Amino acid sequence: MCKKIKAGAVVEMKGDEMTRIIWELIKEKLIFPYLDLFVLDSPYGEQNKDANEREFAAKAYMNVCVWHNSVLLPYCELLWRVWSPFLISGWNFVQGYFLLAITKSSDSGYKSTTDFVVPGPGKLEMTYTPENGEPVKYVVHEFKGTGGVALGMYNTDSSIRDFAHSSFQMALSKVWPLYLSTKNTILKKYDGRFKDIFQEIYEKEYKAQFEAKKIWYEHRLIDDMVAQAMKSEGGFIWACKNYDGDVQSDSVAQGYGSLGMMTSVLICPDGRTVESEAAHGTVTRHYRQHQQGKETSTNPIASIFAWTRGLLHRAKLDKNTELRVFSEALEAVCIETIEAGFMTKDLAICIKGLPNVTRDDYLNTFQFLDKLAENLKLKLSNQPKL
Repeated sequence: MCKKIKAGAVVEMKGDEMTRIIWELIKEKLIFPYLDLFVLDSPYGEQNKDANEREFAAKAYMNVCVWHNSVLLPYCELLWRVWSPFLISGWNFVQGYFLLAITKSSDSGYKSTTDFVVPGPGKLEMTYTPENGEPVKYVVHEFKGTGGVALGMYNTDSSIRDFAHSSFQMALSKVWPLYLSTKNTILKKYDGRFKDIFQEIYEKEYKAQFEAKKIWYEHRLIDDMVAQAMKSEGGFIWACKNYDGDVQSDSVAQGYGSLGMMTSVLICPDGRTVESEAAHGTVTRHYRQHQQGKETSTNPIASIFAWTRGLLHRAKLDKNTELRVFSEALEAVCIETIEAGFMTKDLAICIKGLPNVTRDDYLNTFQFLDKLAENLKLKLSNQPKL
């Protein structure tokens, strides 16, 4: 084995169930044999929610700047609330196999609503009380008969501005055009605010840079944007409000055959802090099969790319060329291995169709990771030294 690459430090947050098993195998077979890496294990998790430990993890996270997460955690709302003094805001960029990136607002929006069941007839009102001024009331609806449901939703100008800057910066880094989609024809004030702030920032700070790179920014209605994405060959950044981003990111992922082929990177406005994760769940069904001693064929690509995207950012911060080359090599191995016909069951089904897939068409979880490890070793041994 060649000398390990000095790779600095990262903060690690582990997921659960099958993704945790895959996560440990990735470290064992693809990361630790090649990198001298200090991994700070975040104590934040379902089984460990002590406030002092979460504060420690948050501070360490900000210092280390890179956080690997093996799964999109089901308690993200709690995470944002607890870590908000340290992590001001961030924006999710979801990308499927290098074709299209979706950036979605991760701050406020529908995930910060107040919703409730209206028990019966009555008047629903919203009240805004300025710090120095008289309250202003808005009548939302007068319920008759059996009542219904209601919600209140908000966002802030500072949050929208951070979202815009992160989106424009991602577009520049990829040299891809940027589209913002809203429903401002209906939500004239709420979505119109997104549209206006994006346009203002673009005109003042980014237009010249975009034109120099021969890319562009446009606002489009969400209806039109969905249709364009379906017929497009990709190669653009799609800035979505929170709910739209949640829905469309999974649509994009299915276009590549599997959620296991989708990367997710959260970028904070400071430009230094990045969180990379697998955007799928914990793969509970496979985990239950694994517990029963049955064979599984779980796709680990998204979890591997959670590592590589985090390590690439670590390499960028530290100007670490060796770490960058290693991370790029590992990503290339993942793609080349699949293109050579070695894949997990989800991708075999995508290619041949469910009725036609046989056991010979795919590798199980452990076989696939072993194949990746074999190909990574071969690729790194054939690379010229820096």
